[in-house]
Amino acid sequence: MCETGETAQSAVRFSHAAATAGGRVIWSEVNLAVAQGEFLAVLGPNGVGKSTLVKAALGLVALSAGSVTVLGLPAGQAGRQIGYLPQRRNFDAGLRVRGVDIVALGSHGERWGLPLPFGARFLSSRRAAAERIREVIELVGATTFANRPIGQVSGGEQQRLLIAQALVRRPRLLVLDEPLDSLDLPSQAAVAALISRICREHKVTVMLVAHDVNPILPYLDRVAYVARGGAVCGTPDEVIRSEILSELYRTPVEVLRASDGRLVVVGEPEAPARHTDRHGEPSSVPAQQW
Repeated sequence: MCETGETAQSAVRFSHAAATAGGRVIWSEVNLAVAQGEFLAVLGPNGVGKSTLVKAALGLVALSAGSVTVLGLPAGQAGRQIGYLPQRRNFDAGLRVRGVDIVALGSHGERWGLPLPFGARFLSSRRAAAERIREVIELVGATTFANRPIGQVSGGEQQRLLIAQALVRRPRLLVLDEPLDSLDLPSQAAVAALISRICREHKVTVMLVAHDVNPILPYLDRVAYVARGGAVCGTPDEVIRSEILSELYRTPVEVLRASDGRLVVVGEPEAPARHTDRHGEPSSVPAQQW
């Protein structure tokens, strides 16, 4: 169970929530409130339902029990108030679409790029959209490469452009699913700092899925640690502790701090094989380094 005292001002609120897939309970009795303007990370090993949790908040996965509200509305109804970055996409090196065009998709995603009717209103809207695209590209530090083909910029630069795409509509909530996955360490640090700045300076609530907390640890307000069908939440120091994770896993788990400051979680049970369920969640539970 993951609880917090935050109620009326919650950007996201799960109440006695449960999710199942193929008759298997992924997690249950999750009570989680993400405060407005908070930077929260959803942590845990592969296969425990981290992505399912955020997809439930987006209305992409139906709960089997309980409820979830987002910005005061049932999941799936907040629309333009949410910016969403799915798990990392792979752009072919030969793709000639410019980064700025990828960002522009965020301004008219529900119309799949179809233009508004011609006339003064269209021209005004088009100018406003172009200015907003320029603003978010500058905000994420992508001005120098936004006009290059998306397939010819680095992974970290691609992530900046995709974050810009998610910000075009001025969302109140930014949901990011493994945004640091497959990036090198300098890019992870840079993107993590960028996300934190967006949260603090622009008062955007951030709900970020990660399996490695180290790049984002200095910026987090709280974490929700998902494992073995449940979740606990609190500050990183409150949650990523031997006694908490041992209770969550129902097996001895030890949390150590490496010489370089990383949190190392040892003793977690491993599944014998890796495969994904119908929601794309890997079903194995490997040992973790944080």
